[in-house]
Amino acid sequence: MKKIITLLAVVGMFSFQGCTTTDSNYVDTDTIAEAFELKGANFYNDPIDSPDEGYFIYGKFTPNIYASDVVLIYRLSGTINSSTAIWQLIPRTLFLTQGELDYDYDFSKEDYTIYAGGTYNLALTPQYLNNQTFRIVIVPANLVKAVDKKNYTSVMAALNLNESQIQKINF
Repeated sequence: MKKIITLLAVVGMFSFQGCTTTDSNYVDTDTIAEAFELKGANFYNDPIDSPDEGYFIYGKFTPNIYASDVVLIYRLSGTINSSTAIWQLIPRTLFLTQGELDYDYDFSKEDYTIYAGGTYNLALTPQYLNNQTFRIVIVPANLVKAVDKKNYTSVMAALNLNESQIQKINF
């Protein structure tokens, strides 16, 4: 009988030992939001290799993002004062004296491209092509429906991101 009790105690001890676990090493990488700022970005035009693409800015995600993530891109269109920026979600159409200027973008899990196209020769308005600032926000798929994508401030608040967490990339 003593041997059976000892055997049960040893088996029980191993059973309970196997049930303990700590998740302290687990990193939740599929629900982490990120934001990047492209400052001083200039649109590039390649009339030889890509004559129909107009002007564009190309970048890579390092590391790649999840295929289910959503990328939102905002363009700095001006400021209210020295500490309050005005961010516009693109795609966006600007109606100028020269015609229409369209900002658009596409992305994959590996890269992104921001496009500028229009109904006129965009070289006539270099202020809309050169020294531009964009914010690229990576939104985890599970949070996409919960945010007002048009409002940059709401997006950052919903993702619990602040200005100090934005990674600056100078072009």
